[in-house]
Amino acid sequence: MSFDAIDKQLLMLLQKNSKQTNKELSNKLNLSVTAVYERIRKLEKEGVISKYVALLQKEKANKAFVAFCHIKLIQHTQDYVIKFEKEVTNLAEVLECYHISGDYDYLLKVIVTDMEAFREFMVSKLTSINHIGSTHSMFVINEVKHTTAINV
Repeated sequence: MSFDAIDKQLLMLLQKNSKQTNKELSNKLNLSVTAVYERIRKLEKEGVISKYVALLQKEKANKAFVAFCHIKLIQHTQDYVIKFEKEVTNLAEVLECYHISGDYDYLLKVIVTDMEAFREFMVSKLTSINHIGSTHSMFVINEVKHTTAINV
């Protein structure tokens, strides 16, 4: 889908703060409230905007320990891939999971309270998933950039 300049502005404003009212958005975009409402509805209907969420501060939620885990499966059969993906989506500690190319098959972003909680996650949850051949974990020292906004 192609966006005009107003759609792009609107999407950036919503990504910065989706709680803005249509009136606030209309003032920033020099459009009527109805025009803003219709544009948002169109973007939602087209699936460009899929949902609205509240973003939490990790530290305030006592989940400041972030790790990235590379996962290598024993085999790359369709059955193993499907089973792994189904099981990993049920792990609350896993915020993101990507099937990737390269030396490993998957990259997970894991968030827990501390190193002890990470160890417990690895021992009792992640490594209990069948078909994992090996894992390699890295821990975040400092978050340099984190955004959810997509530049349109």
